[in-house]
Formats: sequence, C-alpha cells, structure tokens
Amino acid sequence: MQSMNIWQQLFYYFSHNGMYVLSEFSRHFLISIYGVILAAIVGIPVGIFIAKYRKISDWVIGLANVIQTIPSLAMLSILMLGLGLGVSTVIVTVFLYALLPIIKNTYTGMLNVNDAYLDAGKGMGMTKLQVLWMIEIPLSLSVILAGIRNAMVLAIGITAIGTFVGAGGLGDIIIRGTNATNGGAIILAGALPTALMAIIVDLVLGALENRLRRRTL
Repeated sequence: MQSMNIWQQLFYYFSHNGMYVLSEFSRHFLISIYGVILAAIVGIPVGIFIAKYRKISDWVIGLANVIQTIPSLAMLSILMLGLGLGVSTVIVTVFLYALLPIIKNTYTGMLNVNDAYLDAGKGMGMTKLQVLWMIEIPLSLSVILAGIRNAMVLAIGITAIGTFVGAGGLGDIIIRGTNATNGGAIILAGALPTALMAIIVDLVLGALENRLRRRTL
C-alpha cells in the first residue's frame, strides 16, 4: 500500500471493500430521500396554502429561511438532545433543511400559473378544488420538482455529516479516512460516491423537470 499512488490505493480499497461502500451508498441515499419525501409531504401543501393566503407567505418563508441559517452540524447537535443518536436525527435534519426550497418553489409555481387557464376552468364550472388539482398543480409541477431537486442535492450533502451522530452513510468512510495515516484514498472512497450520487440525482431530476416543463408549454 505504501508504494502505491493515491489512485492505486483507491482502486485497492474499492476492490477489497466494494460491498461495504455500496451498502453505505444505499444507506446514504435512503436517509436523504426519506427526509426529502417528508419535506415534500409537508412543504407542498404549505406552499399551496400560502399561495392562496399570501398575507402569511412572508412569515412562513421567513421561518424556513431562519432554519437554513443554522449550521447543519449545530442543527444535528440540537436535535440529538431530543432524538438521541442515529438515523432519525439525520432524517429530521434533512427534513428541516429541505422545507425552504420545496415551499418556496411550490409557492412560486402556484403564483406563476396563467390567469387565463384559471378563468377558463372557472368558466367551465370547475370548483376551487378541481381548479387546484386539474389546472394549478399540473402547471406548477415542473417548478415544484425544481425545488425537490435542489432539496435532494442539499440533503445528500447534509447526510454526509450524519456520521457524527452515528447514522452511518458515506460520511462514515470519509471520517475513517481522516482518522487514518495516509488516508487520502479512503477519504476519496467516501467523497467520490457522494459527489457521484448528487450529480446523478441532479441530472435525473433535471431531465424530468425539463420534460414536465415542455409538456406545460
């Protein structure tokens, strides 16, 4: 190992610990996606609600902005006091940080729906609920997905520090590398899959977003 360069060490590490890296990769992805799904379940209805009642929109978005200003490691530490060590603390942290892009994009998407479509729906005798489900949400979907896309990429980065509260994931490999002598290859073994995950998620959701946008034009 000592005579190898860092890329040879990285290849050696993957060849001997490939299954471990793969299991941590899947664990990392699942923690991230669980937090974002929870944020979407809460954030999308909140975004729709504040688009209908705009007087409270500044308060709600302002509160979500305040959460974003708290350093993620500090947030993990605060939540750890109530939830203890483990995966649940990281999922709640991801949930809180993912709220802002989802709420904000849902709100923006709802406001950007052309009034002509809304008037046409009302003219056809649609109820408010029908207008929401059949016109507003479908036309806002690409913007909402853009918020989920941003939230997902953010979540992958936050989950990487979840190792400090015993959640595992690819951050665990990175920490092992920082604690090892000449652990640069081990750090890369955790950092490169994390970056790859973020890039793949961004590309896949970006392609889906563009497809939805073309359908609504």
